[in-house]
Amino acid sequence: MTPLRDLVTFALFIGFTWATPAWGQSLKAPESDFLQPALGAELWMSTDSEKTSVVKLTGRTLWRFGGATDYQGIDVERAWFTPQGQHTREQTRAYLDFAASARRTIKWSAKVGTNGHTILGSGSIRTSDWSKELFVEREIVETPRGVDDGIYYTMLGASADLVSDRQNTLSAMAGIQKFTGKNTRIHLRGTYVRLIEPSFGLSVQLRARYFHSTMPGEFDYYSPRDFAQVIPVVQFRRFDHTGWMYLIAVGYGAQKATGSHWQAARLADFRLESPKSSNRLQAFAAIQYSNSSLFGAAGNYNYVMARVGITTRF
Repeated sequence: MTPLRDLVTFALFIGFTWATPAWGQSLKAPESDFLQPALGAELWMSTDSEKTSVVKLTGRTLWRFGGATDYQGIDVERAWFTPQGQHTREQTRAYLDFAASARRTIKWSAKVGTNGHTILGSGSIRTSDWSKELFVEREIVETPRGVDDGIYYTMLGASADLVSDRQNTLSAMAGIQKFTGKNTRIHLRGTYVRLIEPSFGLSVQLRARYFHSTMPGEFDYYSPRDFAQVIPVVQFRRFDHTGWMYLIAVGYGAQKATGSHWQAARLADFRLESPKSSNRLQAFAAIQYSNSSLFGAAGNYNYVMARVGITTRF
């Protein structure tokens, strides 16, 4: 996909968001409430068994901050890529960062910027209960050729709850991921959640995903023709009396790529988040582990990602 086409994709997304009257009105806060400045910082780190590490440090300057789903401002990010144990490459990115709501049922966010070479960022439109979502994302491929030669991907997708009641949720996601070059990847995902003990936030889940690459092995990122994974997961998600959220999830299943046998699939996830209702402070921390990722091989591969961030009004 050319940079021009990627720019059009983001322009259509942002244009649709701003052109919808209800969403446009949601941005028109009273003059007395519009200036609610805030500062924030986020740190994103990942490493894997192929000696690839990525560090991203972001500073946020917001002229309006009304909480986790209501803000307007600018993010400046410094990224360090060290692929496969080689020398470190550095990039500076700048983004416009917005989020708002419409009629209390629709929430949208858009983080659109550049690294000086192409459009980067993400955006989503979703219902307030997360039962439906449309999203777009564009980022660099974190491999030696990806960073040096400018190999990017743009992913468009949609998810929806197919079945949802007090104890059971069945959701599905479909997406198309276009890489620089000729490769296009088709994604399908499904998740079934059974709530076992509501008072403790204990659930059991079955997560399945599949992708198909039209041009496998085109560059130096992991790209089999077909990949399938099924993982049963046990998750604990609880809110304390102040609204802080704690989540722990562990899973063990199986995965298979073209040209390989079925192998073990593992994941672990820990998250801590401040109350979503707070319009003065938002903070989070997360650590995730898996033995598969977008660019890493399966089998003996291991991937760890950690994030921490805080945004506060002043």
